[in-house]
Amino acid sequence: MDIHDAIHARRSVKLFTDRPIAREQIERLLEAAAQAPNHRMTQPWRFYVLGPEARRAYGAVLGARKAKKVEDPEAARAVVEKVTTAEAALPCEIAVSMVLDASPEIREEDYAATMMGVQNLMLAAHAMGLGTHLKSGAVMDDPRARAAVGVPDGERIVALVQLGEPAAAAQGKPRRAAAEFTTWVP
Repeated sequence: MDIHDAIHARRSVKLFTDRPIAREQIERLLEAAAQAPNHRMTQPWRFYVLGPEARRAYGAVLGARKAKKVEDPEAARAVVEKVTTAEAALPCEIAVSMVLDASPEIREEDYAATMMGVQNLMLAAHAMGLGTHLKSGAVMDDPRARAAVGVPDGERIVALVQLGEPAAAAQGKPRRAAAEFTTWVP
């Protein structure tokens, strides 16, 4: 697959079949992620491939956070169970973290490099016929989420990538042309 085609065709997939993803496929995707450019060759990325128990534990944390917005206790329990079950049912989920450097400048460079690695992983998955869905947000800093995923002190979770065989074709939202965001500076 041509890289330009992959970039333009890749979209977030929210529904996956229950077909498991082979370890060899995951390892190939992680190798693609580790090829991302990074200043100073710090290679700050760390990958946590979550098994069913870890996905369930992470789902319980995510569900509890979502349930805080629900006033009815029974409805809140249903939210926790729904999210927990959905996370556990994923064919594959990879937590991507970065090592936290003491220098703010290097930390910023390392964050950018780690996210470029995530993009490599997602494009490689698309080229292999797999779908991905990037997850981020405040839950990444939740100590309970870090514990569920197994991320030690000194690292920051930057994203979770859900991975699997798409259950249906992903429908992308229209994108504006790059020309709308471009200034040519003489």
